[in-house]
Amino acid sequence: MPPRPPRSRWILAPLVLLGACAQEGDFGRPKPGAWNSLVETTGTLAARTRGEPASAFAFTDDETVLRDRAWRFLMPAFTRDAFLDVLANLTRTRVLPPSWRWPEVADYHDSLMAGAFRSPVSRYRRLGDDIVADGRLIPLFAATAQRVIDADALRLRSLPFVKTLEDDDVREAAMRVGENRCLIAWVRLAAAERAEGYRYALEHLLIEVPGTEAVAAERALTGLAGRRALLDPLLPPDAAIRCGLAPGATAAASLPPPAAPLVVKN
Repeated sequence: MPPRPPRSRWILAPLVLLGACAQEGDFGRPKPGAWNSLVETTGTLAARTRGEPASAFAFTDDETVLRDRAWRFLMPAFTRDAFLDVLANLTRTRVLPPSWRWPEVADYHDSLMAGAFRSPVSRYRRLGDDIVADGRLIPLFAATAQRVIDADALRLRSLPFVKTLEDDDVREAAMRVGENRCLIAWVRLAAAERAEGYRYALEHLLIEVPGTEAVAAERALTGLAGRRALLDPLLPPDAAIRCGLAPGATAAASLPPPAAPLVVKN
């Protein structure tokens, strides 16, 4: 008789099935539909059960765009493990708590180098493409986040003047503000973690398969660092800690000091 799987796997099985059946649209974003709506609703209920901010209010247009643009940063930058992709999607939708797993800085590099490839040049190009794609999306996310923050401020200022609100309405409004802020803090933290993974990959590629293609990747990393700075003023530095996304040190939620360039072109 084959060994029985650990109890934790039996518990995770229905959740993995739920995440695996989620349908993807363009660029891997969730495709609008009844099944994905079920996954999102399940995540909201799970978050509320855990005491995390989660509102039943309908999303504004900007709140919907914010969540669409957050997708890239809340999913693995690159992985060949379908099971981890499913778990990441369940985490993104908050079916699983965001703090269930801390990413390893080597994950991106390990996935990048796994499997066969014709030339190391393709690994440098993939790295550079991923860095550039993140850099292009950050200003769009930051602009949307600022509009959401401004709208939330208006929402809170308006509460005392609306005399017909029930206590549940006030609570749901507060939950939505907290939900939006924690999503922004999560993306800021994830963007920092992704940048660390990119730098780790570049450092190790330079040792494993040195090539002049590292120059372009280094420049892309410098550009990414500049754009990531757009996320800093959106929320206080300790926002990720307050949201339970990081341990009790502000370093994880703020930008690390810029690293010295790996490659210098004469």
